[in-house]
Amino acid sequence: MAREKKLFVCNSCGFRSVKWLGRCPECHSWDSLVERQAVDDKKGNDIYAASRVLYKLAELDDKHEQKRFLTKINEFDRVLGGGIVPGSIILLGGEPGIGKSTLLLQVLSNLASKGLKVLYASGEESPSQIKIRAQRLGICEDILLLCQTQMEEIVQAVSDSKPDVLAIDSIQTLHCHEVNSLPGSMGQVKAAASRIMQLAKGLILPIFVVGHVTKEGAIAGPRALEHLVDTVLYFEGDRTQAFRILRTVKNRFGPTHEIGIFEMKDTGLSEVKNPSHLFLEHRKKGVAGSTIFPCIEGTRPLLVEIQALVNQSYIALPRRTTAGFDSNRLALLTAVMEKLIGTALFDKDIFVNVAGGFKISEPAADLPLVCAILSSFLDKPIEHSTAIFGEVGLTGEIRPVSHSEMRIKEAQRLGIKRCIVPSHTRTKKGDNTMLIEKVDHIEQLANKIFG
Repeated sequence: MAREKKLFVCNSCGFRSVKWLGRCPECHSWDSLVERQAVDDKKGNDIYAASRVLYKLAELDDKHEQKRFLTKINEFDRVLGGGIVPGSIILLGGEPGIGKSTLLLQVLSNLASKGLKVLYASGEESPSQIKIRAQRLGICEDILLLCQTQMEEIVQAVSDSKPDVLAIDSIQTLHCHEVNSLPGSMGQVKAAASRIMQLAKGLILPIFVVGHVTKEGAIAGPRALEHLVDTVLYFEGDRTQAFRILRTVKNRFGPTHEIGIFEMKDTGLSEVKNPSHLFLEHRKKGVAGSTIFPCIEGTRPLLVEIQALVNQSYIALPRRTTAGFDSNRLALLTAVMEKLIGTALFDKDIFVNVAGGFKISEPAADLPLVCAILSSFLDKPIEHSTAIFGEVGLTGEIRPVSHSEMRIKEAQRLGIKRCIVPSHTRTKKGDNTMLIEKVDHIEQLANKIFG
């Protein structure tokens, strides 16, 4: 028989205590603990418990390794590190309307077309709404659909249907009876994540979980949610742009900081085979303040365009506005240019943009940004088929960066004829198809770029 006992649960964070407290020791909120009757049913909790068999790592062989599920979407499989690992929990976050549910439905459709039994539990849409979206995307409709917000009902549906893959959209809509708070609260999210983890590890069931994001861009709910899951994916991009970027932040079964690029169309999301061409296809020739930067995202080299506009300022504090670039880094680089090159930027407005809404965080973008600012300041365009990369130090030295050969190879593949790199960059000998010019200080930039 299940035994009942009193328990006090915080409505804000889900903290549990055997006695009432005026202030929650975890989230420090006042008068948030409420009393409820807790049922301790150990037999029920063991249904989805992980195996208690003890193993030695030295004795494990390939038989214990689970085969990954491929989704037939190469960009998605590559971001996951080679496919879906059975028993893993994949958290997919992103802004509203960015395409999370569309991408998830396409992934589930591809898995169902391979003969896998797929269960899609949605708490945000009705069956008719999902049907309309599926018809618009033209996907496989052999998907089990459950429109439910009660976590206990989803667990029962999994027990009855025994699917190969489960998807929950979204975790902020789930409600557990054991927590007396509204769906989306921290206590509900924690309780739902705990039940999802029991399902995944106990049944060796891969589970996709959709999570909303806050205004700051982080996944809504406690940070512990990201610690419980195996993989965290962020689906980002500007809704005014056609392409989307799937970025991995955490992955226990593959590389991190990997990205996949998709393009939003009427029929859903499609893979971008040549992302460098996508970012450069609208670039104009003979325009000052534009440079090509070979960046590295995960294991993939990409060519993006960095634009800079230097204009006379008519206000007391000149503006320093960036889109896709760190504003603090821009302030540092402009100070170095004023000190060592003599460019008078103290009374100039500087606007920096990474074309296409792409975001750059690596220091290798320092040198192309300095060149773009210098080009706009002197009103002299940089040669159209020139790529630039390198890190700039506070004393003006240009330092080498990682993956130089990959950057040069990607630039060469897209027809770039000249590449300006740090002086200590290692290059392959005997390759005369591209002109490699090396610089070791920003004082040499004007002569190298404009002759």
